[in-house]
Amino acid sequence: MSVLTDTFSINWRCRHTWRQSSKNTLWCLLGCSIGDLGTIAFFQYTGIPWSTLAIMSLAILNGLLTSIALETVILSRQMALKAAFQTAIGMSLISMISMEAAMNLVDVWLTGGAKLTWWVVPFMLLAGFITPLPYNYWRLKALGKACH
Repeated sequence: MSVLTDTFSINWRCRHTWRQSSKNTLWCLLGCSIGDLGTIAFFQYTGIPWSTLAIMSLAILNGLLTSIALETVILSRQMALKAAFQTAIGMSLISMISMEAAMNLVDVWLTGGAKLTWWVVPFMLLAGFITPLPYNYWRLKALGKACH
């Protein structure tokens, strides 16, 4: 079967899979948020004059790295450290990059730049959660692969 056929033939109403993909997405969001929000906060509070694009690019990279690090720690409880790291590296970059891009686009859209305010963070996190969720569900249902 092709990937497209699998997409249309899966059951999109499976509560168990939505719950599991939501848990996986939340773990990814935690890891990505630490690096992403930390990077933006660093530049905001130090006043280092980088462009918004440069800050957001570094925030995405740091978000990916912290997500991989967090996942490695979580997986190392179930397997050897080397295997945990390799599994974390093999996670879906599509899911993580879409999460990071959504968070940063919401930040720029609502604040006009790379700025953290008390009211923008919940919107960033919501966008970061919702954006990859259908993809993570599909990966679990069609491919049997978790993205967390």
